[in-house]
Amino acid sequence: MTELPVLDATEQRILGSLLEKQTTVPATYPLSANALVSACNQSSSRDPVTDLDQQIVERTAKSLKERGLLRIVWSDTGRRTLKYHQILDEYLALEPDERALLTVLLLRGPQAPGELRTRTERLHGFADRREVEECLRGMASRPQPLVCELERRSGQQDPRWIHLLGAAPAQASGETGPAASADPSRIRVTQIIADLHVPDLAAAKSFYSEYLGLAEEEFNLGWVARHTSPASRATLQVMTSDATAPVDPVVSVMVDDVELAYRQAQERGYEIVHPLTTEAWGVTRFFVRAPDGNVLNVVQQHAS
Repeated sequence: MTELPVLDATEQRILGSLLEKQTTVPATYPLSANALVSACNQSSSRDPVTDLDQQIVERTAKSLKERGLLRIVWSDTGRRTLKYHQILDEYLALEPDERALLTVLLLRGPQAPGELRTRTERLHGFADRREVEECLRGMASRPQPLVCELERRSGQQDPRWIHLLGAAPAQASGETGPAASADPSRIRVTQIIADLHVPDLAAAKSFYSEYLGLAEEEFNLGWVARHTSPASRATLQVMTSDATAPVDPVVSVMVDDVELAYRQAQERGYEIVHPLTTEAWGVTRFFVRAPDGNVLNVVQQHAS
């Protein structure tokens, strides 16, 4: 019987990132060292957000190779470059649904089935929450269990599940501090970005990018663009008119569980202006009108 590997936090982040990118960006997989560092440290779909340097990532990857959990290969095209390929899924004989859940548990720690269904959307298509729960129970009933259900805490609506491949960062520190004591039944806002309405995106760019120094254009969809300062990371969005919603928001509110936010908005009786929708540009979002009349774009970005 294959013994489960015990992974520290850096090993979990590397293998989780490789598992994710193998599915979401197969054209650029396996990953170069630079791409792997970026995947580990990206600010979306990661908890906690890390700042690993390339030396640590390369050293840890070498150790994982020696343990039979990762391969280091040469790029097939262009300049010969070392690239990194996970084989954890082979080592554990994971089915596609198990692979998706383990990926997100490695990257984001303990989570409830509803959160896992939302966050695995680009990795595997679970029909509903019940399918997630059935898969988790199957993973827990293996001869060598991969996951276990945590005891429900006071105030929690749903129990959370955790992988058994090593302690998550919050567990390793005894789950103390603000992050550990936060009520998991409440919405967690990760970022708020102003949405400024302009008649023309190209004309607006000279002011916001060149004058204000928000020179990094993170994306431009033709009707909305995001401009960020490379130095301070201050960010704003400019838009002409929303592509799919009937009204334009004043701010975009990034959350880590948009389904929970949507459910709670409905329970509180707030007006839903645009229903929960998975958009073609890789986000799931809804619009809610605050009691003061302002319309908010509540959004969760999917892993890319």
